[in-house]
Amino acid sequence: MQVLAEKEKSSSASNLRAQRAALWSSPAVALVLLVLFVAFPGFFPPMSPGMTAAEVGAFYQDNTALIRFSMVGFNLCGIMLVPFFVLIMAQMQRMKGQSHIYAFSYLTAVVAGATLFALSNIFFAVAAFRPDRGDELVQVLNDLAWITFIAPIGMLVAQFVLLALAVYADDDRTPVFPRWVGHYALLTALAMAPSAGAAVFRAGPLAWDGLVSFWLRNGAFALFVLVMFFVVRTALRRQAEQEGS
Repeated sequence: MQVLAEKEKSSSASNLRAQRAALWSSPAVALVLLVLFVAFPGFFPPMSPGMTAAEVGAFYQDNTALIRFSMVGFNLCGIMLVPFFVLIMAQMQRMKGQSHIYAFSYLTAVVAGATLFALSNIFFAVAAFRPDRGDELVQVLNDLAWITFIAPIGMLVAQFVLLALAVYADDDRTPVFPRWVGHYALLTALAMAPSAGAAVFRAGPLAWDGLVSFWLRNGAFALFVLVMFFVVRTALRRQAEQEGS
């Protein structure tokens, strides 16, 4: 029995070390992604859907090197943020008041979101691969990139709603995440949902360069990641105390 208990304690300690490694690697990955985000010349300010084909073609010809650099970087580093969301899923599995269906559905939504993000990077990169192929073709690829990047919001909304449901279903006496995390997740989902309009509108706050679809959407997501870093860090400390690791 003592040997079994020691093995369980060792396994718990190893699991916690892996989770801490995933947690503390996240700020470095986030910093790299922020640098790449700033490096892409089409984000500050964001390109307008109202640009003519000639203007879009000229943009890709004038900024080919920076576009290629930022998109290759996104493809290499974007997936590295996924372990942070898997860490949130691991904490969701510790919640006592619900089945693991929320956690596994959450992971599915994360994977779908990461896939669409990667596709948008590919479309930007393809547009910059041969920027002299013709303004109309480059404009089509640019439209594909932007709409894929901004408009498919369902999987992100699902992430926040699933997290909120798991938090609400958890044991009130010893919750893994405080109840306000559920409220905050739903508020973030509400802030990001309107950006689905980027697939329809070419001007105004719902266009892909608009206040709601670009700035509120991306700002809300970045803030959520920052807040959840501290929430998960606290949860890991509590887990270590409970398991004596």
